[in-house]
Amino acid sequence: MKIKQIVKQCGKITNPFRVTQGKGFSLTKFDPSDTLWLKSEDKPKAKEALATGVAALAELQDRLYAQDRWAVLLIFQAMDAAGKDGAIKHVMSGVNPQGCDVSSFKSPSAEDLDHDYLWRCMKVLPNRGHIGIFNRSYYEETLAVRVHAEFLAKQKLPPEVVTKRIWKERFEDIRNLEQYLTHNGVVVRKFFLHVSKKEQKRRFLERIENPEKNWKFSANDATERQYWDDYMAAYEDMIRHTATEDSPWYVVPADNKWFTRVVVAASVIETLASLNLAYPEVSQEKLKELAAAKAELLGKK
Repeated sequence: MKIKQIVKQCGKITNPFRVTQGKGFSLTKFDPSDTLWLKSEDKPKAKEALATGVAALAELQDRLYAQDRWAVLLIFQAMDAAGKDGAIKHVMSGVNPQGCDVSSFKSPSAEDLDHDYLWRCMKVLPNRGHIGIFNRSYYEETLAVRVHAEFLAKQKLPPEVVTKRIWKERFEDIRNLEQYLTHNGVVVRKFFLHVSKKEQKRRFLERIENPEKNWKFSANDATERQYWDDYMAAYEDMIRHTATEDSPWYVVPADNKWFTRVVVAASVIETLASLNLAYPEVSQEKLKELAAAKAELLGKK
């Protein structure tokens, strides 16, 4: 299937989940178990579609790398066990590692806390021609830090700047940052993997009961569940204040991993295809050099 045909199909999958205008946004309008017209029996077809998409994504990424003009930043946010790692692994499986960088942001270090909250993310923005992936990001500063007041206290901010407006100010900072990146050829796409509380519990239990998945589970994961409603309110406010035409959010249903990966892949393909990527044109002088080199090689044993 040609890339143009694939992109056309991608739009049918991504449009229901793309948020470009935050006004009136509500998470209640999105069902974590949604799979559109696809049913559980369509899972094998979805896997085939994902394989086709991964191949198309690899081709587009090769053009992105060769053209060396645009950069793409993919941001993944979610509750624990929503499937961020798996989505990144499966969707980006065919991409050339030379042109893709993944950065994970966990608890900030002492060095991080001695800088502004955007500092550690700014250090690893993608180069031109590259895809950068943030597994969590500066958005944690409006999520975990908002839910846990003690995290904000550790940031050693002057009391004068910690006001009732701090979250609105951070949303404004982030909108401005993403607009700045857009103006400089860095395309930003953001994914909230929307898992239900019930499905998260099932996955946590699976991690506990399956010895091969024990390493994935932390007691803190279960503790955080008591703040579920606070987190949902924070996510809703985050998307409401930072969804824009240039830097949209995708609220991706995450209860069915196979569908999550299809939506993410379709979104990335659509994004890359919109950039009119092409291999650099070779000058006439370069073509003459190539012809001369070919003649020389053919003339030698």
